[in-house]
Amino acid sequence: MTQAEKWNTRNQTRSNKVRSIFIKVIGAIIIAIALFLLIVYTVNLICNQSELRRLEPYGQHVAVDGKNMNVMIQGAGEETVVLLPGLGTAAPALDFKPLIEELSPFYKVVVVEPFGYGLSDLTEKERTTDNIVSEIHEALQGLNVTRYILMGHSISGVYGLEYVNKYENEVIAFVGLDSSVPTLTEKVDSSQLEMVKLFKKSGLSRLSIKLGKDPLAALPYDDQTKEQMRILMHKNIFNSNVLNEIVHMESNFKAAERVSFPKNFPIIFFIQANHPVTDRWVPEHEAQLKNSVHGKMMLFEADHYIHRTRAKEITENLREFMGEIN
Repeated sequence: MTQAEKWNTRNQTRSNKVRSIFIKVIGAIIIAIALFLLIVYTVNLICNQSELRRLEPYGQHVAVDGKNMNVMIQGAGEETVVLLPGLGTAAPALDFKPLIEELSPFYKVVVVEPFGYGLSDLTEKERTTDNIVSEIHEALQGLNVTRYILMGHSISGVYGLEYVNKYENEVIAFVGLDSSVPTLTEKVDSSQLEMVKLFKKSGLSRLSIKLGKDPLAALPYDDQTKEQMRILMHKNIFNSNVLNEIVHMESNFKAAERVSFPKNFPIIFFIQANHPVTDRWVPEHEAQLKNSVHGKMMLFEADHYIHRTRAKEITENLREFMGEIN
């Protein structure tokens, strides 16, 4: 064997060793990632089962379209306030607790948890505005609630617009809690939703919440309520109904652009004064009230979940507003 051949042989042997080590390292990394994902998935399953055993039922079930819709009723006032949640609120009846406590001395308060929210069942029906509105109305009919103030947070501002026009003979007034307007929406790519599904199923959503800042830590709830809200957050986050609602969001908003509140219908908006994303928030709400005879808007230095921190002011101003129009 010549010197050159010996040199090439040594180089080939060295390359084979490097390649072998590289393959082993990559294989070890893949196995470690797979093991990590398996642990995350298993822990999530165990936690789900454990948390469901600690979940404390609240409210009552109402039969809607052959399924159970959960509602919370508190207070015994002559007038009734029906509360509707924002998109993806895991436990509406618990989330609205500060506002319920302020309203219930003066009103009968009914919190509706739509399908996929709180303790309500899931449904196979598409989350179109028409279906959501009809289901909420069926729940109220089942409770014999036939005359009420409709109060909606966030996306329920769009559903409330349809609701008022469909059941104007039942609704006394509409109250928007930093409610959405049809002209301000965004399109979500379907591929993003597929990733979100995988994110939840794998247990990575639980891990990300656990490693991140506790979203409930600084909120005005007692520790027991916070614990129940966390359980329902893990249970309901990115469930099939919420994801389907996101799929329909653009078309639901688009359809609502053709609808307006009746001219003589009382409306009051409680809105955050400084929206963190758009400067059109206040002007678009003003546009909704432009032709209203009984339209009013109040601005607060608050975030989107205005009902958590401004419950007292909302209640006081609602009572004053209702006194003015009656």
